[in-house]
Amino acid sequence: MVFSSSLFLLYFLPAFLLMYFIVPRIAKNYVALLASIFFYAWGAPDFIFIVIASILIDFYIVKWMYGSSGNKKRWFTGISVTLNIGLLAYFKYANFFVENLDWVLQQFGSEPIVWTHVALPIGISFFTFQKMTYAVDVHRGVHPPLKKVSDLALYILMFPQLIAGPIVRFNEIAEQLVDRRQNENVDNRLSGFFRFAVGLGRKVLIANPLGAYADSVFAADPTQLATITLWIGILAYAFQIYYDFAGYSDMAIGLGRMIGFDFPENFNNPYISQNISEFWRRWHITLGRWMRDYLYIPLGGNRVNALRMYFNLWLVFLISGLWHGAAWNFVLWGAFHGFFLVADRLFLLKFYKLIGKFPSVIITFVITLIGWVLFRSESMDQLWHFVGGMFSFRNGNTVFVNQSVWMTMIFAALFAALAYSPKIEGWQKKVYGKKQSFRAILLMVLISILLFIISLSAITSSGFNPFIYFRF
Repeated sequence: MVFSSSLFLLYFLPAFLLMYFIVPRIAKNYVALLASIFFYAWGAPDFIFIVIASILIDFYIVKWMYGSSGNKKRWFTGISVTLNIGLLAYFKYANFFVENLDWVLQQFGSEPIVWTHVALPIGISFFTFQKMTYAVDVHRGVHPPLKKVSDLALYILMFPQLIAGPIVRFNEIAEQLVDRRQNENVDNRLSGFFRFAVGLGRKVLIANPLGAYADSVFAADPTQLATITLWIGILAYAFQIYYDFAGYSDMAIGLGRMIGFDFPENFNNPYISQNISEFWRRWHITLGRWMRDYLYIPLGGNRVNALRMYFNLWLVFLISGLWHGAAWNFVLWGAFHGFFLVADRLFLLKFYKLIGKFPSVIITFVITLIGWVLFRSESMDQLWHFVGGMFSFRNGNTVFVNQSVWMTMIFAALFAALAYSPKIEGWQKKVYGKKQSFRAILLMVLISILLFIISLSAITSSGFNPFIYFRF
């Protein structure tokens, strides 16, 4: 079940909100937990018991760890982290490992390996990271463990951010899991609905039409397509993945706000970035912060010598690429971004400062587009031919772009570039903020209803409604 579906919008969400708002405060967490279990079981009934069992194990391991000290405390933390990494490694990477091992063995004349493919649980990349933050934050003394296993289960399984984040760290939400009274008010519910409607509109009205065109380009033979078509195709995909993922994050943040949770921001106008380092401060913000605090800094951060620091930085993004998907194109995508992050520190930042803001934004956007080819390609052959065709400046076949796609592309580019002006970026933050005047709230409600109706109409009239990060 995805947020941009009639089932969720017309049945699940109204039923959940009605029940959540009418029950007494003491029962709200249980209503949210039961709804989240149902939400997950609807999409992955075979895995819900595995997820719940892993939560129970983590709860008691961390509880024992909190009451321990010295080596015993470190052992319990290590067991929790190892179990979660093992869970992720098995379900997400076992097929990848076996397929590559099989290929290597066949080069030496071995028979193909007989292997039953492992199915991928929905949202495992996200909830596994959150489960690890629980153990690490408690170990570091950032926050004591939760007293009730149901509260931990709600933190991990909470349906607004279960499938695709934001990656909410335990210390950011621990107090809200116990008491949300200061956030439970009419203004937050209305502004939360506005944020949800904006995200729904970004997903349905922009990402979906551009995604349909991008799919048609990537389904064609890249060796036969004209250079201009390849560029239009990857532009469409760049805007699709942004408005799809950022829209989903908006919906998650809005839903959380409606029931009293304050989730962290996950996107901040990434396509106005002046370098790849800035891009990663604006794109999938919660993943970048997680990688920094739970991987890069433990590896030594900036405290090691320059060569080791650059290697650690590159390694973190190599792992980030692998986190996105069990395929070589994702590994290459992570290495690609890691290379430019290191290059930024070595010399590119100085170069960008020399040429000014606008050229830096354009260069960074082109680098990002090449990276998206790596991300989107389904094979290494397609990747090489697609990128090569982008810079061959050749004629060839085209994929027809209708007027609707052109208009959507123009609006997508406009909205993505508006925050180039610092004043507009500041205005955006104010609009998304929790403190609003009565007049602003009234206007938000009207816009929310209009966007909701238009988006719902688009959903019911079209059969194309994918969610890119659903498979991660």
